[in-house]
Amino acid sequence: MNTVASLYASYSGSGQLYPRLNGDIRADVIIVGAGLTGLSAALHLAENGVRVVVLEAEQPGWGASGRNGGQVNPGLKPLPSQVEKDFGPIYGPALVHTAWNAPNSVFDLITQHNIQCGALRGGTIRAATSPSQLAPLRQLTDECLKHGWPVKWLEPEEMQARSGTTLYCGGMLDERGGQLNPLAYTQGIARAAVKVGASIYGGTRVTSFTQTEGAWEVQTASGRVKAERLICATNGYTDKVWDALRRSVVPVYSGIVASAPLPDKHVERILSRHEVLYELGQITTYYRVDGQKRLLMGGRSYSHHLQGALAFPYLIHRAMVLWPELRDISWTHGWNGQLGITLDHYPHWHEPKPGLLACVGYNGRGVAMATLMGQHIAQYVTGQGVPLFPPSPVKPIAGHFAWKVGVAGRILWGRMADRLGWSA
Repeated sequence: MNTVASLYASYSGSGQLYPRLNGDIRADVIIVGAGLTGLSAALHLAENGVRVVVLEAEQPGWGASGRNGGQVNPGLKPLPSQVEKDFGPIYGPALVHTAWNAPNSVFDLITQHNIQCGALRGGTIRAATSPSQLAPLRQLTDECLKHGWPVKWLEPEEMQARSGTTLYCGGMLDERGGQLNPLAYTQGIARAAVKVGASIYGGTRVTSFTQTEGAWEVQTASGRVKAERLICATNGYTDKVWDALRRSVVPVYSGIVASAPLPDKHVERILSRHEVLYELGQITTYYRVDGQKRLLMGGRSYSHHLQGALAFPYLIHRAMVLWPELRDISWTHGWNGQLGITLDHYPHWHEPKPGLLACVGYNGRGVAMATLMGQHIAQYVTGQGVPLFPPSPVKPIAGHFAWKVGVAGRILWGRMADRLGWSA
C-alpha cells in the first residue's frame, strides 16, 4: 500500500486492509473508488439488498476522502439564489436545501453506525479577509436567514473573540458545520458497508472496462467483475482508463500541516467552541483545532506529492501571521492530495450510457457533498429517488494537458489578488 504520512493515519493507523480481488465474480453494481462517494453509495445500495463490489487501487480513504482538512461544511460555492437560477425552479430549490443541510447526512451516519472519528459540531465560519468580501458575505447571510437556516453574522470583535486574531473584518457562522478525522470517517463508512453486505477489494486497480451482452465488465490485473451497472467514483484521482472523465476535472492539490498539541492558553483563544474556519478570497486558507488540541492549517500546495510540515512553508507562515504568539510551537505532520475541481464549481454526475455512471467535482466541499452524492446515486440506481439535478455530458476541459501550469498561474494570481483585496 502506498502510504500517506498524515496526522489522520497516525491516529487511525492503516485501518482494516481489504484483500485484493482474485478471480472472476458477478455483482449487481460495481463501484470503482473507495472514497466517500463510492463507499456512501455502496452502503446505501447494500442496505437495500443490492450486491455491490467496490474496487479500490489502494485502500479505502487513501485519496482525498482520507486526506482532506476534516471540515464538514454546508453549501456550495455559489450563492443559493445563483444555484436556483442555474438549476431552475424544479431542481434549484431542492439542491439548495439539500446541499446546505448536507452536514446532517454526515453526522447522522456517524451516529447511526457509531463511527469513532473525532466528530465535533461547532459550526463553520466563513471569514472575510478584506472589506471587498463583506457585501457578498452579507448577501449570503441574508439569503440563509430568509431560508430559516441557523446562521449568524459576526462583527470584527466577535471574529477576534472566536478566531484569536484581529485580521478578519467580518464573518458568518453556520451552526450546521463541524469537523472530524476524515480517514477514520471514511474507514467507518467502509466497515458499515461491509457489515450490510458490500464487498470491498483493496490493491485492485481497474485496467479497463467494457460493455458486453448488456452487462459491464471491469478488468483488473488479478480478476474481473461483471454487473448490470458501473459507478466511477474516482474524482480527482481518475486515470486514463476513462480519459474523458479524467480530463473533465482539474486535480488541484491541497496541503495541510498539523501542529503538536497546543498549550491550553492557545486552545482557549483559537476556535475554542470547536468551530472550523475558512477564509474567503481567491486562494482559500482553512483551519481548525481538533479534539487532541492540534492546529490543522490547510490551503493550496504545489501540484505534486509532498510530505512533512516543512514542505508547506506558506501554511506555517500564514499561521504566524494570524497568531504571532505561536512562533514557538512545533509542526509534526504535513501532507497533500488531489481535489477534483470543475470549471463551474458544481459537482457533476454523468450517465453517458445506460448503466454507466460517474460522480466528480466537489470543489473542496467533499466530506458532506460526496457523502450526499453517494447516497443519492444509490437511490437513483434502486429507483427510490430522483437525482439532485440532471446528469450532464462528460466534457473534457480544453488544454487539460497543461493543468499544472494553469493551476500554478492561478494560485500566483489569486494570492496577488488577495493581498490587494480584490473581490472574487
